[in-house]
Order: sequence, then structure tokens, then C-alpha cells
Amino acid sequence: MLPQTLLIDADDTLWENNIYFERAIAGFISFLNHHEFSPEQVREVLNDVERECIGKHGYGLHSFAHALVDTFERLSMEPVTSELHAQIHSFAHTIADHPMEMLPEVPETVQYLSERHRLILLTKGAIAEQTGKVERSGLKEYFSAVEIVAEKDVAAYASLLKKYELEPDSTWMIGNSPKSDINPALAAGIHAVFVPHGNTWILEHDEVNAAPASQKLLIVGRFAELREHF
Repeated sequence: MLPQTLLIDADDTLWENNIYFERAIAGFISFLNHHEFSPEQVREVLNDVERECIGKHGYGLHSFAHALVDTFERLSMEPVTSELHAQIHSFAHTIADHPMEMLPEVPETVQYLSERHRLILLTKGAIAEQTGKVERSGLKEYFSAVEIVAEKDVAAYASLLKKYELEPDSTWMIGNSPKSDINPALAAGIHAVFVPHGNTWILEHDEVNAAPASQKLLIVGRFAELREHF
């Protein structure tokens, strides 16, 4: 295969991410201990609040902490005292303190791909948080560039194509999120590789669109399978 440009997602594609949020949410729901709403109903409220907070604060732990506090205020009969505020924020802090956990065979696969293709890491979220993850991952050396964007939408992909003078026919987006990695990439005219993750964030769920006739959509069971295709 001739050299391609591979745009590669980070969270839940290269390393674990959402499982830590899920654990924090479970702890928060238990702490809230609502007597009228079931845990599933509390989670639905939190999902709605998270969507609102993303619009105000973007992605990341800062936004997540706001969502937890706002959800508590909406559902609890207790006022949020400074002590409660600190306790609620502690659920977000547990995520920040968690060590990096690579997904299986990611480092050797990224190294393999970097020797054959141009790799660009494409992630969304808070710049400081995502930069820190990239640095701690030990994978930065394999990427020719790291792009941290506010949102992965069609405009973001089009901007990257222009910035790096990429040819759509030789450019692929690789990731676990239908909403952010696959569907907008296909809509922007590039190919895509869907790497499902069993704990993809619920707000990233979507139906995977079919690829247009002139593009390719590859679905693999795990990241290491990329070595068989690229």
C-alpha cells in the first residue's frame, strides 16, 4: 500500500478513558442516593446536563465536574454546601489522578504504522488535559502532528485537510466514536476505520453511516488489526 495519512483518535482508541468516567458516575449516583429516581433515571438527567455543560464549557474534567454539581443541585433536596461541593468534585479528581492504560498492542501497532504512513493524532477536549495524556502515553514521537480540537465535525476535518494539504483519497480517520470519528470524516470526503470500544461514551453513540461509493469504511475488532490493513 502506498503511504497514507492516518488521523488517529486518542481516548478509547489508543488508551482507556471512558471507563474512569463511568466509575466516577457510579460513585456519584451512589453518593446522591436519590429516593425517587432510579440510578438509570439519574443517569438520564446527568446525560442531559452533560450536553448542556459541553455547550458552555466544552469537553473535559472541568465540564464534567460542572455537570455533576448541576445534576446534584437539580435532584437533591440538600443545598450544595462547600463540603458537598468538594465531595462532588472529588469524583472528577479520581479521573485526573488515574494512570494511563494503553489498549492492547497499541504502542507496537502505532510504531508499525508510523514506519509506513504519516500519522496525525486527532483528539478533542481541553488542551491541557489532552496534551498531558499525549505526553504521558509515550506515543507522541510516532506522530508528525497532534491536533486538539473543540469538536470533531465536518468543518474540523475539512480544516485539517486544508492545513496539511491532505488528499482525501489517501486519508483515513481511525477511531471508536461513530459520532465524532466516523460519520463526520466520511461526510468530509475521507475514508474511515471504525474500532469499536465496549465502553464508548453514551453521548458519542450513533449509527455508523455507510461510506459513499468513492470512499471506504473499514470495521476492525481491535486496534492491532490495523497492521493487517495498512
